[in-house]
Amino acid sequence: MSRTITVSPVTRIEGHAKITIRLDDQGNVGEARFHVNEFRGFEKFCEGRMLWEMAGITSRICGICPTSHLITSAKAGDDILAIDIPETAEKLRRLITLAQWLQSHALSFFHLSSPDFLLGFDADPAKRNIFGLIALDKEFTRRGIRLRKFGQEIIEVLGTRKIHTPWAVAGGVREPFEASKKDYLLNWIPEAKETALLALDTLKEIHVKFEHDIPNFGNFRSLFLGMVADDGALEYYDGKLRLMDGAGNIIEDKVDPKKYHDYFGEAVEPWSYLKFPYYRPLGYPKGMYRVGPLARVNICDYIDTPMAEAERRVFKALAGDAGVVNNSFYYHYARLIEILFSVEKIEMLLNDPAILGSNIRARAMINREQGIGASEAPRGTLFHEYWVNQDGVLQKLNLIIATAQNNLAMNRTVHQLAMQYIDGNKVTEGILNRVEAGIRCFDPCLSCSTHAVGRMPIHLQLLDAEDHLLSEIRR
Repeated sequence: MSRTITVSPVTRIEGHAKITIRLDDQGNVGEARFHVNEFRGFEKFCEGRMLWEMAGITSRICGICPTSHLITSAKAGDDILAIDIPETAEKLRRLITLAQWLQSHALSFFHLSSPDFLLGFDADPAKRNIFGLIALDKEFTRRGIRLRKFGQEIIEVLGTRKIHTPWAVAGGVREPFEASKKDYLLNWIPEAKETALLALDTLKEIHVKFEHDIPNFGNFRSLFLGMVADDGALEYYDGKLRLMDGAGNIIEDKVDPKKYHDYFGEAVEPWSYLKFPYYRPLGYPKGMYRVGPLARVNICDYIDTPMAEAERRVFKALAGDAGVVNNSFYYHYARLIEILFSVEKIEMLLNDPAILGSNIRARAMINREQGIGASEAPRGTLFHEYWVNQDGVLQKLNLIIATAQNNLAMNRTVHQLAMQYIDGNKVTEGILNRVEAGIRCFDPCLSCSTHAVGRMPIHLQLLDAEDHLLSEIRR
């Protein structure tokens, strides 16, 4: 008799989702799906708004990574105005983008994933959270909170508030950097570097601790997409697209992000509100690709900061002769490398005299009726495409979110974990959590949302083929 296991909601992610696992008559996993069951509708309700409003409006898409939408939207506006922004404005945009990476990656590792690693996948769910971490290691937890605070402080110094700042606009930024804040931010750097290195050391201990679990966390070949600089270095603001396969072969290189629709399509499924982007030449679903830290660290030729580059070389050694790390668990490792890179690069930008300039905005009227902006959000490559009339009123827009581009891979990861751990006879709390943890590797950002701390609610049901309830677990 076939059965369905439902995990709803998936916990310790940003947004609302569930997982369903269908078992066959023998109790073996036949199908596993990651469902996103919320609908935001930004693409539709922004129609009719003015171009000048879009950066501020789209930063409201998410409370975790608002700055990524802010910057990408402003870049789409730059394209519609057909202008190059001043050097100072670009470097300030780069600075706030890195601050976004820093605070978001710190949240993912220290707050959302570390409870699994330090307390154990099988730990009591009532304690497997930030409060449980405080009880276990107060200093480690404090450092994680302060690392995220550093990123948020930079965002507030530049944009006057930590969340949903309207600071970046088409043509540049609204306000210059206050020179009086420079030393304040630089004073954070030594602590931030120390915490990044501590996190990397902790993760290497985790590799040993969970050496038998790690191979099951989304370990498969796929394509990888991200931005690189002209010389192949890791890029986060204004690079070209590179697509690499799971064997290390470059499939597409130096692709202008404004031509993304020539290479990538979007499929839909009736069981999820999250779209399924894919690489067009391979079709759907064969054209599965991954974005985000794992992709970026895999595809780049080098990282142009010394500490992060040294760590990238250690990371790449995990791949052996293949040259590509395909296991989704190592998103965590790549995320920490990017934290270290962000801290190093922030220090460089803060010491760059150009960020103190007063020329921060180029002004123009509507010169194009269509524009595309792209940047690397914490979770991967983000695209905003706008169509406007001659008055700058939005007629249509398309947003390709990083998490959506990982959708096929997240579903593949859930299926792999379910097949490894679920046999239909007994479903334990630890098994449930391992399936969820596969999703947390990707750090999906499905919306602005908060989750219960101290109690992570899950309702799991076993149903027969006629949807009769056979058993259930609640927590």
